[in-house]
Amino acid sequence: MDRTRHEALRRRNRRLGIGFAAVAAGMVGVSFAAVPLYDLFCRVTGYNGTVQRGLAAPGATDGTITVRFAAQTDRGLPWRFQPDQAAMNVRLGEEGLAFYSAANQAETPVTGISVYNVTPEKVGRYFHKVACFCFDEQTLAAGQRVDMPVSFWVDPRIAEDPNTRDVTTITLSYTFFRTIEDAQRAGSLANAGPHVGRAGAARAN
Repeated sequence: MDRTRHEALRRRNRRLGIGFAAVAAGMVGVSFAAVPLYDLFCRVTGYNGTVQRGLAAPGATDGTITVRFAAQTDRGLPWRFQPDQAAMNVRLGEEGLAFYSAANQAETPVTGISVYNVTPEKVGRYFHKVACFCFDEQTLAAGQRVDMPVSFWVDPRIAEDPNTRDVTTITLSYTFFRTIEDAQRAGSLANAGPHVGRAGAARAN
């Protein structure tokens, strides 16, 4: 009788273990989907400092503003990612050009993908990116270093809006993550954790 109860207990524990594993896998899957869904939400609502894209600069005006550049790298991506300049002053309505750099510190090729935002969030509608590297997968060979340009302009109407006329500095921030496909190829997905899980962004464009 004791042996029968022991076997039944083992079977129940095995089923529980499988169930917990399935829940964990589902949570990772949801976290991998978070980046593209979050980006879509931000594009539709303008939430969290989502900027405007694709429009040409109208031409410089007398006003100026300081743009700062920030960079973060998720712990699951073995890259060194940083802005080449801390800040720059730009004239309102005039296109500016800045550079970031990324270097793969791993001994194998690694693929990453980036997301971005600007702060304060209320200036998102006035900050226009003409071209950048966000939402495009970037594969770097072992030890490879690349420059990543971003061109942008700030709408002169920012100085006319009562909610933004007091803003003198805008911070443009990028975060690079490892893609889900690259994590799977490297066999690191099981140990990746939730932060790397958020890296699995499909292309948003």
